[in-house]
Amino acid sequence: MMRKRIENLCYNLAMPITRASDIGNYLYCRRAWWYRKKGVQSENQAELAVGTELHHKHGRQVLASGITRTIGMILLMAAIVLLVAYCTAQIL
Repeated sequence: MMRKRIENLCYNLAMPITRASDIGNYLYCRRAWWYRKKGVQSENQAELAVGTELHHKHGRQVLASGITRTIGMILLMAAIVLLVAYCTAQIL
C-alpha cells in the first residue's frame, strides 16, 4: 500500500527536465545559469555576437586545416610512389 503511494507520487510530480547542457552551464557559471533559467537577457549582446562569429570563423579554419593536411598527405604518398617508381626504373 505504502509503496504504491510512493510510486504514484513519483509519477505525478511535474518535474522539469534537466539536460546535460544545463548541468554543464551550471558548473561553468552558476549565476549565468540562474539568469538563463529566469529569462534574463544578457546586456552584452554585441560582444556575444562577436564571440559567436569568432567561434564560427575558428571552426572554418579548423576544417580548412584538416582538408589541407589530407591533401598534403595524399601528395606526399604520390611523391613517394613516384620516387620508388623512378628508383626502380633506374635499377632495372
